[in-house]
Amino acid sequence: MMMGNSLERNQTSMAYRSLSIFLLLAVLLTPLGLTARSFAYQDEAAPAAGEAPAAGEAPAAGGEAPAAGGGEAPAGGGAEPAAPAGNGAAPAAASESFLSWMIRASGFFGFILLLLSFLMVALIMANVLSIRRDNLMPPDLIGAFEEKLNNKDYQGAFELAKSDDSFVARVLAAGLSKLNQGYSEAIEGMQEVGEDENMAMEHKLSYLALIGAIAPMIGLMGTVYGMILSFQTIASSATSPKPSELADGISTALFTTLEGLTVAIPAMIFYSLLRNRVARFSLEVGMISESLMNRFSSSSK
Repeated sequence: MMMGNSLERNQTSMAYRSLSIFLLLAVLLTPLGLTARSFAYQDEAAPAAGEAPAAGEAPAAGGEAPAAGGGEAPAGGGAEPAAPAGNGAAPAAASESFLSWMIRASGFFGFILLLLSFLMVALIMANVLSIRRDNLMPPDLIGAFEEKLNNKDYQGAFELAKSDDSFVARVLAAGLSKLNQGYSEAIEGMQEVGEDENMAMEHKLSYLALIGAIAPMIGLMGTVYGMILSFQTIASSATSPKPSELADGISTALFTTLEGLTVAIPAMIFYSLLRNRVARFSLEVGMISESLMNRFSSSSK
């Protein structure tokens, strides 16, 4: 059973190490995504800048044709269909849904924050399911252990605690294993195991705190990057840019900030709640184990 517990702990440790490596890669790959998106933005902005004069020259050329044609210009209906064509392009650009706009504006930052949100939900569910009173302090185990102590079946009580994988069972097994050295040594051994188990649970919770700290930083990086795009548009434009030309950078800044906070706030809330639960259950385990082992204090004196 001890080998099974050790194997389970090694697997859990490997899983959390993989999570740490993923978070580190997410932070390191963010600047690469920034560079790639910056080049893509410049490539998209170049044709748009070239098309603007062409669109402006087309009406000028069309305006000269009616002047040369004299009175026949109104008869030619070519100028009137041009206006509906221009009006028809505006609704096509405005028909983009909010979700697709948010995905396009978020870009690489949104992808990283989406992955962090999946990890956050997985960590929350795993910790909520594991940090429960029935898992840490099974009532059936405590009742059976107390019954064996009342019957003075100390070896059976030790085997019962040794065969269980719960928090309180590990603490009781540590106390009974050192009982031959004295009651004070048994209590000290129980406290050491309790602190070790408490540290292991808080170590799992620390990844939620890490996500809560990283997510706003990634959102802030997206905010800075979006503002850089907007100022780049202003600097590269010969005239005052239109608000629609600045909308891409501003939307990137706002969406990434919103997404970063959306991931960070639940992570920090659940981290605080689960950490308080760990502290309360650790205290209860200490009180239960000491009350069960208290009967050996008089016999050891």
